[in-house]
Amino acid sequence: MYYYKFKVYYDEVDDFVRDVEILANDNFESFHHLLYECIGLKGNELACFSICDPKWNKQKEITLVDMSDDEAGESDGPEYNDEDSFSTKSNLPNFVMKDALLKDFITDPHQHIIYEYDFMEPKVFYIELQKVLKTDEDASKFPRCTFKSKEMPVVAKKPELTEDDEFDFEDEDIHDEFNDGYDEDDFSGLNELDQLV
Repeated sequence: MYYYKFKVYYDEVDDFVRDVEILANDNFESFHHLLYECIGLKGNELACFSICDPKWNKQKEITLVDMSDDEAGESDGPEYNDEDSFSTKSNLPNFVMKDALLKDFITDPHQHIIYEYDFMEPKVFYIELQKVLKTDEDASKFPRCTFKSKEMPVVAKKPELTEDDEFDFEDEDIHDEFNDGYDEDDFSGLNELDQLV
């Protein structure tokens, strides 16, 4: 039984490193779960792996869910040529994590992989294969994280307003600005006008 030892980097945090180990015959969905747990991500966002060449150029894409648009409704939308700059369709071969085994995609002794998490607020991790090793250990001990350095930055949530929230204008300047020039005598003639009508 063989397993892969990978090193994971995150450029946004200095010295951020994770060392992870996963069986060669495991799938990318398992790899995804291992990464978001040991990195400290929530795990409730979409993610994808990109298999890269030694210069980090993407060659294949492995997504969490099937992103192909080969379904019946495809003809309802506009059609684009592959060269069209407005097309959002990726020209990379696309695979789904649960169906993609790691051993079928590792072709280089120092295989480069990009892991992208949360497409709305993207977090990009760079993964490099360190070693391919043989083990007699129980398969249940994999996948695992063997080393951690630094943590993801904590992002403060913006306070959400509720219906119970009240806006108190305690600032006298604001209060005066809204009432500036108001005089009850300005409306004294309204009653007389109503009586005439």
